[in-house]
Amino acid sequence: MLIKLSAFNKSKEPRHPMREDQESDRISNCFELAILLEASAHKPGNVSLVTNFENTRYEHFLASAVASRPFFAWAARQGIAISNGTLSLSQVGAGRIIKECISAINSWQHGGNTVLGTVILLCPIAVSAGMNFHKSKSVYVQELRKSLKLIVEATTSEDAVNVYEAITTANPSGLGKVDKFDVNDPHTKQTILNEGVSLYEVFKLASGYDNVCSEWVNNYPITFEHAYPRLERNFNEHKNSETAIIQTFLAVLSEYPDSFIARKVGIDKARAVSSMAKAVLDLGGLETLSGRKSLTEFDLKLRESGNLLNPGTTADIISAALALSVLNGYRP
Repeated sequence: MLIKLSAFNKSKEPRHPMREDQESDRISNCFELAILLEASAHKPGNVSLVTNFENTRYEHFLASAVASRPFFAWAARQGIAISNGTLSLSQVGAGRIIKECISAINSWQHGGNTVLGTVILLCPIAVSAGMNFHKSKSVYVQELRKSLKLIVEATTSEDAVNVYEAITTANPSGLGKVDKFDVNDPHTKQTILNEGVSLYEVFKLASGYDNVCSEWVNNYPITFEHAYPRLERNFNEHKNSETAIIQTFLAVLSEYPDSFIARKVGIDKARAVSSMAKAVLDLGGLETLSGRKSLTEFDLKLRESGNLLNPGTTADIISAALALSVLNGYRP
């Protein structure tokens, strides 16, 4: 379905190509900064400015942020084209953007999977930001969310196949085996095309055990209703991005067991990690001496088994919340 101009463009001013290019660049700058801020914060169990995994280091995330930037600009331009009435929602090609972004990221660094979940979350947000770039800041975030629902529901079977190829390229740990549309089954992609199964439908099947997929199909509830508003409050209270990001990370992790951990070592251990995060937060986190001591112990505990207890999906959601904050005017 081709979206009419009036559906999204409430401005009576004619669009100017230069302004559109500037806006897609601004959106991609916001997303690059969001990834850099998230990667830099010393979050428990994650790679950061001062902590690394054996084969994945902080500089790999820096390279990933730089490599991803042009693809967020591409996604934003697709959104602008929808708003202009020159592109339909089903023609966005979110899967292709994600696949080519992950391929570019792999060519820029040798640290393995760094931001696959983040790219999957941010790509539709970039499209939505392009669709809504003329909106005033007072309604920006909620308008973004309304458009997101339309974007993800309009995905195609080609989008699904492209994302499967992106997953194969990134090669994340903890994928496991599923009964239907298993990414490791060589026949899956052809089956998806033959049956016309959209990326939205594939993610709906996976939403019960993967929080990134759950965000997609449920209109990003953790991101918009929990992570983003809490992050905004923390930015206002602390005036320090490191503290605000870590406090928000702890809050989200305490409420939502990390599905990346659950896939690798089981939901019980994921819940135990969430309980530990809550205990740290109850002591004040970075705001108190006892909280900081508990946070250090928590971080060490998560690193005892390599990166098996890495709350990677929580980090992806924090990146999405940061993208919303930066889009809406936050500057460090």
